[in-house]
Amino acid sequence: MLSWVLMPDHAHWLIQLGKQLELSELVMRIKSATAREINHTNTIKEPVWDRGFHDRALRQDEDIPAAARYIVANPLRAGLVGKIGNYSFWNAVWL
Repeated sequence: MLSWVLMPDHAHWLIQLGKQLELSELVMRIKSATAREINHTNTIKEPVWDRGFHDRALRQDEDIPAAARYIVANPLRAGLVGKIGNYSFWNAVWL
C-alpha cells in the first residue's frame, strides 16, 4: 500500500499489486480485516463496507507520488480540514 486516506464514508488506497493476488482478492482481504477489527473494537456486528469498489489503473508513465498526494489531499478538498497535518487518517510512503 503506497498511500491511503480514510474518509468519513469511504477510503482511497494507492496499491502496487504483486503477482500473488488479484486486486479484488486484495480489496476483499483489506475490507474483511478492517471490518473485523472495527466490529470487535465497537462490539457490534454490522456491515462496515459496501460490497463493491471502484478502481483506476495508473499508466506506467503517470507520476505515482503525485497520485499519492492527490489521494491524501481528499480531506482538504472535502473541506474536512484546512491542512492535511490536521487530519489523522492517512499515510503515504513518500510523506
